[in-house]
Amino acid sequence: MKQQLIETITGIIVIIIATIFLIFAYNKSRGAKTSDGYNLQVYFQNIEGVQEGADVKLSGIKIGYVKAITLDTTSFDAVVTLKIANDIPIPKDSRAIVTTSGLIGGKYISINPGASDINLSDNDRIKLTQSSLNFEDLIAKLMYSITSK
Repeated sequence: MKQQLIETITGIIVIIIATIFLIFAYNKSRGAKTSDGYNLQVYFQNIEGVQEGADVKLSGIKIGYVKAITLDTTSFDAVVTLKIANDIPIPKDSRAIVTTSGLIGGKYISINPGASDINLSDNDRIKLTQSSLNFEDLIAKLMYSITSK
């Protein structure tokens, strides 16, 4: 009987600690997705693998997130809306690049800052972009070049 009581109390403590950890992790993941910040528009030909909520990084440091992804029905480009922290100025001639975190990691948007003295403001557009590299296409091109020789 005493053994069952100890096991029950231990189980309850484990569940409480796990719940606290999950609440902490959930709040931490939502922490960067606040309403504070300004929006930037970026047009990409291919954003394969990028999802809403993906990180936006500058020099490897998270400065925002992907707020929305839509399709421009005129140009058929993917329109990505970025939410950038208010205290991070982005020069007007900056470049947005779809980047992979590691070899098989998730994709995020990397901002390479330009040298302009003029900064982008709310709802401005980053005009210089580099779309996602598709490894399947690269492998297919490599295989084609090997077999065609």
